[in-house]
Amino acid sequence: MRGIYHFEKVSDKLACAGQPTEEQFRQVVAGQYDVVINLGLLNTKYSLPDELGLMAELKVGYHHIPVVFEKPQLSELDNFIALIDQNTDKRILVHCAANYRASVFTGLYLFAAGELPEDELQDFVEDVWQPNTVWQQFLEAGIEHLKGQK
Repeated sequence: MRGIYHFEKVSDKLACAGQPTEEQFRQVVAGQYDVVINLGLLNTKYSLPDELGLMAELKVGYHHIPVVFEKPQLSELDNFIALIDQNTDKRILVHCAANYRASVFTGLYLFAAGELPEDELQDFVEDVWQPNTVWQQFLEAGIEHLKGQK
């Protein structure tokens, strides 16, 4: 999607991105995505004033899992995967501020679903950014956590 920061189309049903503007949301949801999952925090310089209200106006399903950038949690990953699994019949856009959180969570979801091999997961994330220490550790912990669930 042209213009949305770090937009990555994963498949016909899944994409991840940085924070879209209101106008970009209007373009994105115009028949393209049915559900938006926001992993960013509210009331920050990059967030929209009323994203929930905008999604209601656009008749798009909206879910918010606030992931603190400095302290991502495996429980948030579990919630995210469950949410995606509940919406597999829908087209989903996952976003955060810059597609850092979203790319890691999306990559881990794809790994859990058997759609992305472990040896390609790092490259998937690095197509968007070079994870810092916190996120590299979370990525590794997420892999081990998900392996334990199989």
